[in-house]
Amino acid sequence: MKGATPIFRMFDETKAKEFYLDYLGFTLAWEHRFEPDMPLYMEVTLDALSIHLSEHHGDCTPGAAIRVELGDIEAFHSQLAARKSKYSRPGIHETPWDTQEVTVTDPFGNRIIFFERLAQ
Repeated sequence: MKGATPIFRMFDETKAKEFYLDYLGFTLAWEHRFEPDMPLYMEVTLDALSIHLSEHHGDCTPGAAIRVELGDIEAFHSQLAARKSKYSRPGIHETPWDTQEVTVTDPFGNRIIFFERLAQ
């Protein structure tokens, strides 16, 4: 296997781009519509992470969650804090399973849990 690409449901292109591109710092890799008035399907990337976002009702269910391992969770958290989102101000918390985590929820109820393993 070479990896997995999660698909998250979205309902509003503008809100999705504000959250993923402007706030989280992803890059728009590509977008596709079968026709101008059809639902949007797009890929956003951040380093090695790719996520597909779909307005198509049959692709996925809103409210999904993924976990993404990072090398420096504190630096990532600082970047998010500097962007001052009106709707998201996540903290860093330590878990009983020896990770530090930052959880963000997109405007459609999908969660991304960014984490870093603590040194043993």
